[in-house]
Amino acid sequence: MSFPQTFDLDQKIEQDLAMVLDCFREVLVSLNEPDLAKNLFRLELQGEMLPERTAQAYSMAFHFLNQVEENAHIQRLRAVAADAEAEPESGRWRQVLQRLRQAGVTAEQIAARLPDVRVEPVLTAHPTEAKRATVLGHHREMYLLLVKQENGMWTSLERDQIRGEMKDLLERLWRTGEIFLEKPDLASERRNILHYLRTVFPEVVPLADQRLRRTWRDLGFDPALLRRADQLPRFRFGTWVGGDRDGHPFVTEAVTRETLSEQRTQALLCLREQLTNLAARISLSDYLQETPSALVQWLARTTAALGERGVAAIARNKGEPWRQAVNLMIAKLPIRMLANDEAQLHQQPGDYADPSALLADLDLLADSLDAVGARRLAEADVFPVQRAVQCFGFHLAVLDVRQNSAFHDRAVGQLLAAAGVVDHAFADWDLAKRIAFLTEELQSPRPFTLAGSGLGKEADAVLACFRVLKDQIDHHGQAGLGALIVSMTRNFTDLAAVYLLARETGLVFAGDAGLVCRLPVVPLFETIDDLRRSADILDAFLSFPLTQRSLACQAERNGETTPIQQIMVGYSDSNKDGGILASFWTLYQAQEAMSQVAARHGVALRFFHGRGGTIGRGAGPSHRFLRALPPGSLTGDLRLTEQGETIAQKYANQMTAAVNLELLAAGTTEAAFKAPREDAVEVRLRGILDEAAEQSFQAYRALLETEGFVAFFREATPIDAIESSHIGSRPSRRTGSRSLGDLRAIPWVFSWNQSRFYLSGWYGVGYALDALRRKDPEGFELLKNAKNQFWPPLHYLISNVATSIATADLQIMKKYAALVRDETVRTRIFALIEEEYGRTMKVLEAIYGGPLSETRQKTERPLARRRAGLHLLHHQQREQLRRWRELRAAGDTAASEAMLPGLLLTINAIAGGLGTTG
Repeated sequence: MSFPQTFDLDQKIEQDLAMVLDCFREVLVSLNEPDLAKNLFRLELQGEMLPERTAQAYSMAFHFLNQVEENAHIQRLRAVAADAEAEPESGRWRQVLQRLRQAGVTAEQIAARLPDVRVEPVLTAHPTEAKRATVLGHHREMYLLLVKQENGMWTSLERDQIRGEMKDLLERLWRTGEIFLEKPDLASERRNILHYLRTVFPEVVPLADQRLRRTWRDLGFDPALLRRADQLPRFRFGTWVGGDRDGHPFVTEAVTRETLSEQRTQALLCLREQLTNLAARISLSDYLQETPSALVQWLARTTAALGERGVAAIARNKGEPWRQAVNLMIAKLPIRMLANDEAQLHQQPGDYADPSALLADLDLLADSLDAVGARRLAEADVFPVQRAVQCFGFHLAVLDVRQNSAFHDRAVGQLLAAAGVVDHAFADWDLAKRIAFLTEELQSPRPFTLAGSGLGKEADAVLACFRVLKDQIDHHGQAGLGALIVSMTRNFTDLAAVYLLARETGLVFAGDAGLVCRLPVVPLFETIDDLRRSADILDAFLSFPLTQRSLACQAERNGETTPIQQIMVGYSDSNKDGGILASFWTLYQAQEAMSQVAARHGVALRFFHGRGGTIGRGAGPSHRFLRALPPGSLTGDLRLTEQGETIAQKYANQMTAAVNLELLAAGTTEAAFKAPREDAVEVRLRGILDEAAEQSFQAYRALLETEGFVAFFREATPIDAIESSHIGSRPSRRTGSRSLGDLRAIPWVFSWNQSRFYLSGWYGVGYALDALRRKDPEGFELLKNAKNQFWPPLHYLISNVATSIATADLQIMKKYAALVRDETVRTRIFALIEEEYGRTMKVLEAIYGGPLSETRQKTERPLARRRAGLHLLHHQQREQLRRWRELRAAGDTAASEAMLPGLLLTINAIAGGLGTTG
């Protein structure tokens, strides 16, 4: 299909949506649902008389709308790419490389930096994604049909066939059902994550590479600078599924062991598949070109080393030495295919011990092609396999292990009790006593206990996990293991305590100069208070001799010239704790302060950004997020979480996934060249944000601490239904306590967004900026101009707040607030929210120069497409909540349980309509 120079995105969306909905209506009529078919996206509220399966119909329709919009955006990108006069898309390689060139950076300088750029998305099991894996597969198929119908060469008969395939799929989806009827287990979550790691990313990385190399050539840069696989940015992938233990009792040592084994199996199967495809393509005959001597010698040497396996490998494809070489590489993979087509990990003499040996053999293969003048084939055929080995190794993704600091405290106490220490209540010791004990104890290699269990629930769980990690290192090395991440890091001893526990299992061992830890220990700073103390905690940790030795050892093992300390910063809990403005600015300042501390210690920092799927949990456009980071905090090494429904939104479809990887790699590259600088205007702006963040924090905390707030939250949002839902395998609370502090940030944000408050994405900002406008009009104008003239941190913050409050809906909030039974509480709390909503709207309109619905059309238009359907679903959900709660209060468990699936379907449908909910 050809596109005009001016691509009408809205028209494209409307046309495609009409086509899909027409198909859906025809299917509904054929399934005896004429009322739904007639009124889909046309329904007006008529009391409570709605067709029984309204929520399911709208859940499906919203997902189709999301896919239509996604496809339209991709088609627009293609149209822009085909137009040489078009402005480059923001954040993509073309714009980034042009900006670097305009800044005086040469192609050679960029190329020299690219191999040091590392991007690592980490897929986590914090799902607000309720759809079953089967349904996700059907949705992926639906997207492919949308893409398929873009081909302008189809005949009318062929188009009718595509339409028929869509209708088949729509009926399949309707009859399957949208959501989990039982809570998903860890195995199903792991299968979902493995789908992306095993199936999606190996196909998407080559597309992302092509985008960079094509743009590089189009801008007139020397293609030879990016010819080899090791000249490109490094993509790595991580996962928490099977390793994240924070408040998750079902992640046992057996689950971790199974996860590591399955990831290794899938990585090797992926490489076997890549090599098999390479063997099919690389069919050069020795009759037509002389085999280079280096390859001849390698074939003889490798065949002899493998014995019968080697002879069998080269017996095939005689006269085709390059193909024989690939056959030998397949034979050397430490995996065997059984008669029933199952795979078995199996290391034999002569097998590859690690990916570096396979990479060396692939390099030799590429060089041998180059030697006979087949450089084109080396780049086309061998290059993608080299990249797959680089990106996925023999482990597919690194597995992090996360646990809460309080859990570690109890484990240490149980170790002390087992060792006969009278005062073993480690969690109750003051900080000075804890420091003195750990400092002295960690000078000795002796463990507290002998191998075994029975120490206590927490100690047994931690040590069993660490033994699995030690066993993995002993057998396969450390490539598949990430870090030991400590949630809720409050002080230096929370990190040092991990060393003590690791010593029990050999993860901490005696080196020549003292104890050394095999794996990185990583703090996770989450709350506002902890972020404010983070620089001091890091200083103490980096001053600790065991940390210094461990970082030096880890750097030497990884071939790094500078020790690297990873730091995880949490966006979700800091936002829940202090609101969006205080969270954003505290995170910004904490990263700056920690970077300065690390520089004094001669250590490089690798920040791991724990972002969620909605603005209230740190989300926002990736390229703007990267530009808004403090200069010097991102030096070419990016690690960030991808959570919940955002995994499918970003990576389920190849073209969208390639664009998202491109945005991350291009943004990280640009940030690597950004030097810290500060002018007088920025100094003034920083002072303004210092005061605004504190005022916003106070306003936000005042709301949370207002009498009756918790009761308002629990009744004005569907939090109780969400806690009963089948979303994710982990509990919604860390310990089971009913306190607000124990509630995870995910259900907190999810529930506020379901009832359209979007509270954590804007509350407190209006109070702070209104005070600035009244008390310091000149400062407010400076802030307004800085946002509009694009000071990246301010632009990112204000844009996110504006998007959050635009997605909020005051009229819908009022109707959910009506569910709060105590009139005094309802009136008191909602008055505060309504007042702050009005204040925030006014200051944002002053900044943007008019109503947000007019000045921010990119946000308004998608909302407008969904507004009528969402209003209907909110009405249905409120009525269901009211009735469900009445049944529960009356003790009618059977009736309330019978209502729950329908209520959960409205939650899923609203989530689909809003797109990012938690």
